[in-house]
Amino acid sequence: MADKLQLEKLYWGAQTMAEAGEREFATEVVRRLAAAGHEALFAGGCVRDELLGLQPDDYDVASSATPDEVRKLFRRSIAVGASFGVIEVLGPPGQKGPLKVQVATFRTDGDYADGRRPNSVIFGSAREDALRRDFTINGMFLNPVTNEVLDYVGGREDLSAGYLRAIGDPEKRFEEDRLRLARAVRMAARFNLKVDEGTSRAIKRHASAIAVVSAERVADELRKMLRHPNRAEAIQLLESHCLLGAVLPELAEQAKSHADHLPMVLAGLKELPARASFEMALAMVLTDCDASKAGSIGRRLKLANEERDQLQWLLANARALDSSKSMSRHKLFPILSHIWVQGLLACAFARLKASNQPATGLEHAVLLIETTPLDILNPLPLVNGADLQEAGILPGPVMGKLLRQLRDEQLDGFLATREQSLERAMELAK
Repeated sequence: MADKLQLEKLYWGAQTMAEAGEREFATEVVRRLAAAGHEALFAGGCVRDELLGLQPDDYDVASSATPDEVRKLFRRSIAVGASFGVIEVLGPPGQKGPLKVQVATFRTDGDYADGRRPNSVIFGSAREDALRRDFTINGMFLNPVTNEVLDYVGGREDLSAGYLRAIGDPEKRFEEDRLRLARAVRMAARFNLKVDEGTSRAIKRHASAIAVVSAERVADELRKMLRHPNRAEAIQLLESHCLLGAVLPELAEQAKSHADHLPMVLAGLKELPARASFEMALAMVLTDCDASKAGSIGRRLKLANEERDQLQWLLANARALDSSKSMSRHKLFPILSHIWVQGLLACAFARLKASNQPATGLEHAVLLIETTPLDILNPLPLVNGADLQEAGILPGPVMGKLLRQLRDEQLDGFLATREQSLERAMELAK
């Protein structure tokens, strides 16, 4: 069976480098706020990631400065959520565009009527701001100038002990924002944390309430879960916390019908390349669904068109390459030359490895891809519709059928020139 690392290199190529200068820019924002007499600190996920020795995706700043005060200090800024105290400060262009950091005013939140966002906010202190956040590991602050950590919620201790814990009353945290139910699972899986008992009980009690969350927000959490190498742990936690039926009902139904289905899916997820795409991982989760059902799932989750198309193609061809040695070239070559074939191979290898089945068909497919020129796998058509029309064949269903037949025979090696194709077209048309 092909080496897993080899497959990762084949699929991904060279890794991209983290953007330089983002932390320095965020630190300069903190310095300028502090010089103007405001308290300013790194907040939330970037603090957690730095304590874990990870590269943060971005840097957020929390400050005693009000939105108006922030905008007066930073000419290049955008009010992305001024009513909630959030201003985006823009810096000079970086490798991926302008450097930017969001500055949020310390606040406390009013009631959450819609299970998503507070009806009102009151600007407050750093401690009050920490207490309104979701989980202790996300409730810490860091002064990047002095490297002092401010922890009002026990996040550092929970991080060291390996626990995910809601800040304060977990019931209230999940009533405020129902998406936190899925976010808890994602955080626990991503950082290999155990969900503390009180938080776990609250998730299970409120699990059905995730149905009020918009499909787009649920899908975004699912993307983040399935893109991460710990994707199998995330699915397992969804199941053990009674969320699987609401987030992925298709998988939950199959798991109920067949006791060995979920363990096989989890095993397959663990065999995927670490940097497998969301579409690849979702195809593994839905491995026994057909392509038409994948379309309805994509619409339910309101996936982007390309995500839905890729998912459908992966599921439609999920087992096709298992028998590549016996496939005709006109069926095999379009798959081998497809832009998503490396994802298909990775999913197929993972599925077979998880079930301890041989992968001779897949290995043959890999060999063909590596040794067959693309102009043989996917040559230019010998004739097109205009050629057939010039030969006297009228446009319509018959012409479409003829073009498909000619293409198949070209790939199978029976037709090599335009003249042969036109002659064959006239023969078939009669």
